[in-house]
This record gives sequence, structure tokens and C-alpha cells, in this order.
Amino acid sequence: MSFVLAIDQGTTSSRAIVFRGDISIAAKAQQEFPQHFPASGWVEHEPEDIWTSTVMVCREAIEQAGISAKDIAAIGITNQRETTVVWDRATGQAVHRAIVWQDRRTADICAKLKAEGREPVISRKTGLIIDPYFSGTKVAWILDHVPGARARAARGELMFGTVDCYLLWRLTGGKVHATDATNASRTLLFNIHTGQWDDELLEIIGVPRSMLPEVKDSSARFGESTPDLFGGAIAISGIAGDQQAATIGQACFRPGMMKSTYGTGCFALLNTGTTPVVSKNKLLTTVAYQLDGKRTYALEGSIFVAGSAVQWLRDGLGIIKHAAETGPLADQSDSMQSVYLVPAFVGMGAPYWNPRVRGALFGLTRNTGPAELAHAALESVCYQTFDLWAAMRADWPSSETASVVLRVDGGMTASDWTMQRLADLLDAPVDRPVIQETTALGAAYLAGLNAGVYPEPTKFADNWRLEHRFKPNMSQATRERKLAGWARAVKGVLASDEGEG
Repeated sequence: MSFVLAIDQGTTSSRAIVFRGDISIAAKAQQEFPQHFPASGWVEHEPEDIWTSTVMVCREAIEQAGISAKDIAAIGITNQRETTVVWDRATGQAVHRAIVWQDRRTADICAKLKAEGREPVISRKTGLIIDPYFSGTKVAWILDHVPGARARAARGELMFGTVDCYLLWRLTGGKVHATDATNASRTLLFNIHTGQWDDELLEIIGVPRSMLPEVKDSSARFGESTPDLFGGAIAISGIAGDQQAATIGQACFRPGMMKSTYGTGCFALLNTGTTPVVSKNKLLTTVAYQLDGKRTYALEGSIFVAGSAVQWLRDGLGIIKHAAETGPLADQSDSMQSVYLVPAFVGMGAPYWNPRVRGALFGLTRNTGPAELAHAALESVCYQTFDLWAAMRADWPSSETASVVLRVDGGMTASDWTMQRLADLLDAPVDRPVIQETTALGAAYLAGLNAGVYPEPTKFADNWRLEHRFKPNMSQATRERKLAGWARAVKGVLASDEGEG
């Protein structure tokens, strides 16, 4: 039983990867599923699509690997965080489509909570800010907008879970309603200092305690899959939200280690050890992982637009056909032009947190063309990472003495041009690992740790392998000039905020 099955349930697709005992990949499968946009700023998934696509890719990966259920020691789950499902305890039927993390429909609820002066207590207990991004207000919205839902929830008939929790419940045939501390820490309902659901927070946001799952360690025996799913029961023994799973997959176990994942958006996490650090720069304080009842914390910064800036070049402007073209195209850009893209297509994330502003291009000339736009799009991701990097170092004084290297993963890291520019602007090494499937690897590790397949964290960290280190080679004068230009561009975008009305 030296195989571990990782479920990586993402925003646009479900994936399954079978890892061997030496963390090499035996097989993988992926399936996209539909996105639903019922109104401006609303994003939904059909929970049944999440479930059926997950089961399908698991079966496909097991078959590809040429193994059976008895060869698999454990299942680990990692998931799109904050996405919210409410379902009937008796029938398992969802009462509403899943409301996705990107969804902004609860902006009014959030504005009301802020106006009532609730943010200080919520931030103190959760490490989060009040924002539609998180799960709590999504649950409240479902209870208030689905006829009879609030009364049914009060009677204990409805359950709430993030996607990991929903999948666990389905995988175990409705026997287990549980989540891990990393996912719980993204709900606005969980006190990250006590490690418990918080009655005051539940009352403020309006979510009955009876709906909530049990919170466990990230590596724990959660239950086992029903035998009919995969030809035999398999232990489920690891769960973590996707960004925390990537942090684990990148072996960022020591305080001061930092990883940045580049997908649709970008998420950077800095391990701060057993002490939750309160950010003065609008970063989030979150649970990085919980092992043996002990929580390790992280500072997190979220960028909403990273890979989606490249998708915009492809689908919105039509100047490229494939993402891989952007690096070579950027290389051809006119070095005399300084074009800046601030990709605030859905507002700005950390450290600005302004949902109202929109994107802008600065420095356009008559000679600006596709090459300069590609250059600006790729560079925008690096500049935004710099902003997070600077905020983290300001928030956590120990970072000045920590060895500063950024470990990167995700689709955009395939672009050598972008990773080199990132190292140049950070003035720090950027390390790209051999195994790029770091999110799935993190889930597999948590499951395999509990099942005895993988060693404790320090020994697991020894397996991390460097594929390429990008070293900074930009002059200080150029770096400072470029960063100053970016700061001016961001200031211009923020100044364009016309307020709520």
C-alpha cells in the first residue's frame, strides 16, 4: 500500500493524481466542469458537477496507474477555498448552487457589517478582513434567499461545508461531516487562536452552529470512502485548502519560508511559525496547517489577476493564441517604452483590498503594440508579487534575518521570462521545483503522513528538489525606476475609485 491518491478540486476543473511512496507521480486525470454566472459579479458551481467530475477523475487515475483500491494507503483532499455549499442533512441534496470564492454578491452584507463596526472583532478572531471572498456571508445569503432555508437550518436540517467538507461527506456516504483547520480558517466563523468555531462570530454573521462540520488536524483519520466508489474502502486522512496544500507541497515548514502560486490569481504565503502575526498592511493571518493539535500560522496575500491577465491577452485582445507565446513576445518589446498594466479587472486584492477600482494601462505611445502589452501583462504579476513581498517583510520583523528565497509553482512559472523578471524586481532568488504539482503533493503528503507512507515534515522537506533557480541580475537603478513607475500607476488606479455610488 505505497500509493496515495490526491484529489485536487479546483475552480475550473477537478483533478486526481496518484503519487508513489517516493512522491513521484504514477498517474493523473483532469476534467473541467461548467461555470455559472447568473448575474454580474456572481459565480456559481453545480455541486453535483463537482462531485461527479471528482469521482470520474479518481477512477481514471487509479485505472491509469494500473492499481486497485487495496494498493492505495490513503486519499488526500485539497480544494478551492471559501466556495460554499449548503445541503440537506437527510437527502444530501444541495439547497442552492455552490457560491464560488470569486463571487461578490454579499458586498452589501459586508458593507453593513463594517458600518455596524464589526470588523475589529472579526479581524481579531479570524485574522481576516470583512470581504465577500470568505464563506460566512455566503452561507448567510443562502439562508436568507432560499425559501424556508433559515428555518430549516435552525431545526438542524441543513449542513454547511467548504468543498473539501462536501466531498468528504459524499465520499463517506454521508457518515462524516468534518473539515480541517485551514479550510475552517477561511470562513469568518472560526477563531484561529482557540481553534474553535466562535459563538460570537456565528451570531454576528447569522449562521446556526448545528450546520457546521467538526474541525480536525490537516493530517488525520477523517473516515473512509464507501467501497462502491473505487472498488474498495480507502482511508481519507489528509485535507487542506489549496494554497495551504501548496505551502506544504513546497515544504515551507520553517518560519520565514515563502511560496507563491500562480494560477488564475496569485497567492503568496509566508510561514510565521506558531505565532499568528497581525498584519498592518491588509494581509490575512491564516492557519498554514495543523498537525498533532498544533497550529502553524501564515501571512497570506491574494492577487486576483495573474494567469487571467494572459487569458485576457488571448481571449479578450486576441494578440496571442497560446499562453506560451507571451514570454517570447515580451522579449521583443521596445525597451524605450515603459508600459504598465494594473490588472484590476475585478478590483484589487492585497495589500489594497479595493473591490471598486478597475484596470488601466499607463504609458501608451503610438508605437505600443502586442509585444509591449505582453510585457506589461507579465510584468504586472511580478509587480503585484513585489507589493505582497514588501508588505510581508514589513509585517514580520523576523523576515529581515530569514534567508529570503521565494518558492514558486503554478502554470505561469513555466515562463522563464516571467520568473527572471520576478527575481529581478524582488532582488531575491526565485526557486522553481522539479514537481510542479505542489498543491496535489501537499494533499498527498498530509494523507500519507497519517497513513505512515511519508515521513515527518523535516524528512519530507529533504525530498524537495530544485529544477531552476532564477537569480536577480537587474541593476538597482533600473529596479527602483520600474518600481516607482508601478507605484505611480497603482496610485492612479486607486485615485479613480468613485466610491459605492
